[in-house]
Formats: sequence, C-alpha cells, structure tokens
Amino acid sequence: MFDILMYLFENVVHNESEFRVDHDELTDELIRAGFHHDEIFKALAWVEKLAALQETDATPYLSRVTVLNSTRVYTVEEQVRLDVQCRGFLIFLEQVKVLDVSTREMVIDRTMEIESAEFCLEDLKWVILMVLFNVPGKEWAYEQMEDLLFEVQEGPLH
Repeated sequence: MFDILMYLFENVVHNESEFRVDHDELTDELIRAGFHHDEIFKALAWVEKLAALQETDATPYLSRVTVLNSTRVYTVEEQVRLDVQCRGFLIFLEQVKVLDVSTREMVIDRTMEIESAEFCLEDLKWVILMVLFNVPGKEWAYEQMEDLLFEVQEGPLH
C-alpha cells in the first residue's frame, strides 16, 4: 500500500494543481503500473481519509484544553510503529515549527493506517510530506520538509 501512496504522490498528486481524478481512471492507471486491486483500494481510502482530516474545521484530536507545553504520550501500538528515531524526528519538527500539534496528529493518524510490516524514518518523512502537501496554509512547512527530505549532506559529518 505504501508503494502505491508513493506512486500517487510522485506521479499524480504532486504533478496536479488540483487532485481531482476519476477513481476508475486512476485505478486503471495503477493496475497498469503493476499494483493489485485490493492494495489500490486501501491506498485510495488512505488518501480520502487524509483529505477528510484537512477539510474539517474541527481538530478531532484535540480537546478544548490548551495544549501548549503539553507532552505527547504514545500508545503501545504507536510506539511499535514509530520507533524512537521517528518519535524524536516528530519532536524536532515541532520544535522547528514544521509541524504543529494538529499536523503532528494527522501524521500519526495516517502513519497508523499504513499496512506495512516495516516502517522507518524515511517512510515517516514521506507521510509528513504528503500530509503537509494536503493541508492548506502549510506551504512553508511543506517546503521545509521537502528540503529536509531531499537535502544531501556534503562533507564529513561530525
């Protein structure tokens, strides 16, 4: 399923100014690309849920209680999916204002819906990029994340 999401993001969503493609047409394209029908259905449902998260006025993850200076406690399932490196990266992105509480929760929500035996930091970066691409008003954060994802380190690292 994650391969389909990557394919969609790189070849369809990212290249379209407005992602409004006929499901049957898109399914046919994905089948021609070699993906299985059941995985295509799961990936399209994942994208639809992402769109639904950003279209709502409410932030379904947050109570009305102030979340400033709060600490995110991960469930056991989230800890299994998001290892220490992934959770640390999410904290870093919040500290540098690439993610806010709401977008962080959207990322976690979408990450938990990915059916994959293995999930690593690189996969998380792509999920973050997909989420930020789909949230209006997060263009700066998307650009920052894109720079982090495609940044090539030069010289020795200390």
